[in-house]
Amino acid sequence: MSYAAESLPAANKAYQANFGSKASCEPFSRLKCIELTQDQQGSLPLPPGKKVAIVGCMDARLDTSAATGLHEGDSHHIRNAGGRAAEALRSLVISQELLGTREIIVIHHTDCGMLTFKSERLHDLIKKRVDPAHYPAIEQLAALEFGDLDKSITDDVAFLKAHPLILKETVVSGYKYHVETGELEKVV
Repeated sequence: MSYAAESLPAANKAYQANFGSKASCEPFSRLKCIELTQDQQGSLPLPPGKKVAIVGCMDARLDTSAATGLHEGDSHHIRNAGGRAAEALRSLVISQELLGTREIIVIHHTDCGMLTFKSERLHDLIKKRVDPAHYPAIEQLAALEFGDLDKSITDDVAFLKAHPLILKETVVSGYKYHVETGELEKVV
């Protein structure tokens, strides 16, 4: 059985049972928040409250919310293999233009799998299982791997700061997450 078939329904029921307690009470005193109805408490606004978008790796050891102290409703979390900015660009543009984010935090991490291979290796693995007619699509697939963690963070921040589709006034920073300790170390 899969996780979705076996465990997800019960996990979601538990999540729903506590959903109303995720009050968007920041502008209210704690006492006023308690007085709000359950419907009012569960209605977070669509735009992220802190106007922050985080680009991070999809690695299961990285919890970008916990590591940054941001909570549900505070920020957008855009995740992909390696936390690469180029792959996150479409989501970042939507986040800025339609939902008002004005800060981007790039988070890459130690012991990242993207440090361990080249695109050609990935292409070779895929070619073993697909019809040769699909080889052109495979060749176009860029893994966006990197050989130097700090440089990948610096490169992604520079990419975002220079990109014409990212608002010029955007604050962009880059951090290295240490999977061994949970530390976020500022790189740029």
